[in-house]
Amino acid sequence: MGREAQLFQGSGLGKRRRRGGGGGGRGEQTVVPDAEFRSYYGRPVLKTPVWDWRIPAYLFAGGLAAGSSVVAAGADLTGRPQLRRAGRLGSLAGLLGSMYFLVSDLGRPERFHHMLRVFKPTSPMSVGTWILSAFGPGAGIAAVAELVPARWRRTWPARLLARSARPAGVSAAAIAPGLASYTAVLLSHTAVPGWNEVRDELPFVFTGSAAASGGGFGMLCAPVEEAGPARVFAAVGAAGELLAAKRMEQRMGLIGEVYRHGKAHRLRRASEVLTLAGLAGTVLVARRSRTGAAASGLALLAGSALQRFGVFEAGVESTRDPKYVVVPQRERLEQRRRDASAAG
Repeated sequence: MGREAQLFQGSGLGKRRRRGGGGGGRGEQTVVPDAEFRSYYGRPVLKTPVWDWRIPAYLFAGGLAAGSSVVAAGADLTGRPQLRRAGRLGSLAGLLGSMYFLVSDLGRPERFHHMLRVFKPTSPMSVGTWILSAFGPGAGIAAVAELVPARWRRTWPARLLARSARPAGVSAAAIAPGLASYTAVLLSHTAVPGWNEVRDELPFVFTGSAAASGGGFGMLCAPVEEAGPARVFAAVGAAGELLAAKRMEQRMGLIGEVYRHGKAHRLRRASEVLTLAGLAGTVLVARRSRTGAAASGLALLAGSALQRFGVFEAGVESTRDPKYVVVPQRERLEQRRRDASAAG
């Protein structure tokens, strides 16, 4: 009985009701005293993720690669060479950074190629690995075409590369939504309650954040007269990220505690402030001022990065208290019982 009281305290299952009686309307004292929410032997129910800062950095870099590839494809199709170059090189840099952070965090980095041995549609990790593999060649060809020296551009390999750059860039942009969102699916399909409980909203948060970072990078690197598509993309992405994040906060139950307190709260609040500032700068001053465009782009990039670090920190924190595991599980079981009773 004592152990059950420890386990279920906080869900209303660890106390007995007080019965009314005499003594001025005061009831009897509860038989089971208040108890803290602890697991057996004081150990967490779930093992805390062993990932370090490289994983949220990988999440951000992948989003930047996806967003920049869309900006680059739009710039290519509308005749904006400097924005196209910035987007293509930013996409390749984000892709390489993402792969580095992911592979370096593996226990045996030299065996990263084993993730390509099979394709398992039910595994977000397997699907994500193949999305990265499909995205990489297009982004790489388009970026390398921008790096060919002028004196080599008349050679047949350079001409072939130049003709391949546009279809390669467009193919990367077509795969970009999958790259931007699969990391959210990967996190939310773990047992970590801080990620699993927000699985319906997190892909929209990450996709909007990726668009904001890609547009912000284009605004930072391209001249104002060419950065129109980047500004539009950044504004839409930032607005989408803020709305999705607000929706996520409203739908959180008990797990919202880890997002509203501590380090995760500070990171996500800073992300919100920077994203709002970047959105306002993008709409109000970026089209007129090169400095304003650069500052807005930097704010959007920083906000996007802090969003990933905040979500990561919230997930890690949620594994340290067993109530975030037990209470939602019991609530889901109770809801299933009610649904079954209603259906019967």
